[in-house]
Amino acid sequence: MTGIAAAQDFRSAAPHAILMDYGSGTILYEKAADTLMIPASMAKVMTAELLFREIKEGRITFDTEFVVSENAWRRGGAPSGGSAMYAALGSSVKVVDLLQGLAIQSGNDASIVIAEGIAGNEANFARMMTDRARELGLSRSTFMNSTGLDDPDQRTTARDLAILTAHIIRTYPDLYAYFGKPEFTWNKIRQLNRNPLIAMNIGADGVKTGYLKEAGYGVIGSAVGGGRRLIVVVNGLKTAKDRADDARRLLDWGFRSFETRRLFGANVEVGEASVYGGVEGSVGLVSPNPIEVLIPRGSADKLVAKIVYTGPLMPPVAAGKEVARFKVTRGDVEVLDLPLVTARAVERGSISQRAFGAMFELSTGFIRDAFNKL
Repeated sequence: MTGIAAAQDFRSAAPHAILMDYGSGTILYEKAADTLMIPASMAKVMTAELLFREIKEGRITFDTEFVVSENAWRRGGAPSGGSAMYAALGSSVKVVDLLQGLAIQSGNDASIVIAEGIAGNEANFARMMTDRARELGLSRSTFMNSTGLDDPDQRTTARDLAILTAHIIRTYPDLYAYFGKPEFTWNKIRQLNRNPLIAMNIGADGVKTGYLKEAGYGVIGSAVGGGRRLIVVVNGLKTAKDRADDARRLLDWGFRSFETRRLFGANVEVGEASVYGGVEGSVGLVSPNPIEVLIPRGSADKLVAKIVYTGPLMPPVAAGKEVARFKVTRGDVEVLDLPLVTARAVERGSISQRAFGAMFELSTGFIRDAFNKL
């Protein structure tokens, strides 16, 4: 065990685990967080993201109705023996009810109905899931279905699931709230929220459990306490109790053991990026939000920060353009990775300025190349 986890002597029982501070993006704990794993029903969070986007962008509404096909009913409904909202074969179900069947009851039938309603069939929807994952920076996730039912090519990582959850909370706060509802009744069948954290009175309001024999027990959880929100992902545990206990222990530890340190205020220049052939040879880099990192209480351990970008930038450079990443490490754990944007615009320079830029690049390019490899 290394980095932050070692400093606090915390041990997760899960083969895969990550704990993220939502506000700062600081990683408080990680264990095999980038190792591919079977998501099981936690894959439904990606299904939810596509549904939420369709609603937000106005292509569907809560009152839009999707039909329960025989495929959805047989593979995901009552005949399947898995988690279901028990939607009737051939019935039309409103999106608002399918959303609850997905988020609260983890209904495989709800997932398939949503996939077919948005994309025509589940295979098309799965491709949309993977494409959307890439857009969101989930570089290691591949989705083959909307439900999380096992497929040899369907894999993700604990880090990707944490990043996805943070995106959903930030982008769709009203729709995210459905993950925290305690129960949902459909077809006269009342079911409690499958997430064990919801009933623990620890500030949890989401997100999703998962279980397959091949994967073990997992959960994505999020909770608010003391003015902070944490996101936890654990997977590969042996029992449902182990899953609940390990996730709760991580959340409790995260709330108790860390304090916030501000590194830079909002729109304060963090550094510069070189510009080739512009009226200026460099441009300041800022974060639109304060840059804060969580550290163990009372810790004197050194934080190391660096700016990573591919340069030099080519003018014209617009103001507010994301061009770099601000990364902070503690030991050998990367605890922060945030985007930086240009503080101002830089226009193309005159011929003489561009010639000077060429000479400057020739004389200092090796320094910048070395910097970009950090």
